[in-house]
Amino acid sequence: MGTAAIVRGVSGALADCELSFVERAPIDVERAHEQHAGYVAALIGLGCEVLELPALAGYADSVFVEDTALVLDELAILTRPGAVSRRGELASIGEVLGEFRRLARIDGDGTLDGGDILRIGKSIYVGEAARSNAEGIAQLRALVQPFGYTVQALPTRDCLHLKSAVTQVDAGTVLVQPRWIDPSPFSHLRVIEVDPGEEHAANALLAGSGLVYPDCFPRTRERLEKAGIAVTAVDVSELQKAEGAVTCCSLLLSQPG
Repeated sequence: MGTAAIVRGVSGALADCELSFVERAPIDVERAHEQHAGYVAALIGLGCEVLELPALAGYADSVFVEDTALVLDELAILTRPGAVSRRGELASIGEVLGEFRRLARIDGDGTLDGGDILRIGKSIYVGEAARSNAEGIAQLRALVQPFGYTVQALPTRDCLHLKSAVTQVDAGTVLVQPRWIDPSPFSHLRVIEVDPGEEHAANALLAGSGLVYPDCFPRTRERLEKAGIAVTAVDVSELQKAEGAVTCCSLLLSQPG
């Protein structure tokens, strides 16, 4: 199976992004464009087939396409982002994903951000956080249970999304920020904790043949490499100012071949 990655260009309105747990700082949008291009190059270098969508003018956070959908082998689920300002992004993502998967969606009073969803095999973990509510999680569970997936809600603290606190870094390993989530639900896996001095270091993207990881967390990167995990480092400092990270900037889907 090959890996395709859907990405979207950086909006010129990025500086107007939604923020919850980081302080607003000036964002160099031109540099953000350059960093995004480096991120795309990293995905290609790891063997991903990249489909790049044009930027959405007026949608400051639209480069963070992960929040708009969950893509499984059996279907794609359009989320309903907790930030109302982001819901206009869904139509264009749905048009693209509809070419690859049957579509379903979260609706009504449910809210769900893709950044709150971590799938490891047939286990789906969902952050109970500011942007994903109980109704959204219940709808997700109902949509995926027929395909043999389980859904477990996990409370998070002091961070925007579940994948701010935990991500998968190889087939049997997760990277965790224990200050933001209880690691015990992952005790059946190898757990690597972030370096205590690198608070935001738990977000990594397992894609293609390796791991995409921010270049600004050298001590946690050393822990990953000592564990035998090959790391492709990228500079995403401007995107991090918008409370984004490496998982946020792509939607991954498996393809035959």
